[in-house]
Amino acid sequence: MSEPTWGFVTNHFYVLRCLARDSSLTLREVAERIGITERAVQRIVAELEEGGYLMRVREGRRNRYAVREGQLRHALDAELPIRELLGLDEPRVAAVAGFARAHSFID
Repeated sequence: MSEPTWGFVTNHFYVLRCLARDSSLTLREVAERIGITERAVQRIVAELEEGGYLMRVREGRRNRYAVREGQLRHALDAELPIRELLGLDEPRVAAVAGFARAHSFID
């Protein structure tokens, strides 16, 4: 039997997980960790921001990212909080300069 050409986890998840674990990573560093192009990471970050899962704040010459629960795409998603999918032990309120604290933010 040959190796599958598909996987259960998408690049969107990998990008979100990298930024949830280290919000100060550059998109180039994220791309290197995942093994995709920086341009692909830029597109994914834009889509995650549009979906409400990611917020960006400028700190000097760099960006820092805050992860949020975002919008549910399916009723089954309610049973799988983003923080659990990302492997975060418990919800934590992100303290990101430039953003008001909100209960839906996770660090």
